[in-house]
Amino acid sequence: MTTVQQTAARQQAAFPGGVALTRLGVYDWEAADGICGGSPHMHTASTEAYLVLSGTGRVETIRSSGYESYDLAPNDLLWFSPGTIHRLVNTDNLNILAIMQNGGLPEAGDAIMTFEPDIVADAERYARTASLDGGPAAVANPAPGSGVTSRAAAARARRDAAFAGYELLKEAALAGDFAVVEQFQRDAVRLVQAKVSGWQNLWRETIAPEPARTERWLADLAQGGFSHFRDAAVSRTVPVNTGPIFGMCGLLQKWDIGPQS
Repeated sequence: MTTVQQTAARQQAAFPGGVALTRLGVYDWEAADGICGGSPHMHTASTEAYLVLSGTGRVETIRSSGYESYDLAPNDLLWFSPGTIHRLVNTDNLNILAIMQNGGLPEAGDAIMTFEPDIVADAERYARTASLDGGPAAVANPAPGSGVTSRAAAARARRDAAFAGYELLKEAALAGDFAVVEQFQRDAVRLVQAKVSGWQNLWRETIAPEPARTERWLADLAQGGFSHFRDAAVSRTVPVNTGPIFGMCGLLQKWDIGPQS
């Protein structure tokens, strides 16, 4: 397959606009503070949106401007840009549709979890702690192909490790000590910096072509043309998983683009 064909195949496998869609059932596991929810984290290059499908909860956020909390109820839509540390809290069976800008970048490591400072400052320790196959609690680490129970234990241990660091960040933000928050952001950038050249290639090949295509369509329409209508197609999305996927914040349902017709 040529480079052009590979790029075309990747474009066909992407959602329109270069976004990614994930249905998320937020974890109902209690953390050390008695509150249920997912692993606090921050995206370095992508804006994320939450559309609440059912249930209730909230999002706690930490930015350079301080700490804030936003209640979530059905039909609420909340989004936040890169650099926003966020924690999803589940108060009653919270289910959301997560809409992620730059589909592919988060899967490539755009998200950094809020582990304690000594872990975030050490790339090897961070990778071990973040991995469900080599994470923070040895007894909870499943080998690939292990059962759902052991993988859930690993995801919960990882969530707890992220919460431990998040508590420090939240306390600092509430006290007005943003040097702690800035240090986490600085360490997060160091963790992803070596990956950015690969992200740039991914962006050029799968994300940037989306607005460029629209630009061509508009230019065609402005001249009274409609040649792009010949490529009109319908694509059915199909689930990529039949069993549970343990994400950072909950159980995930993902979709792939199916054959066009």
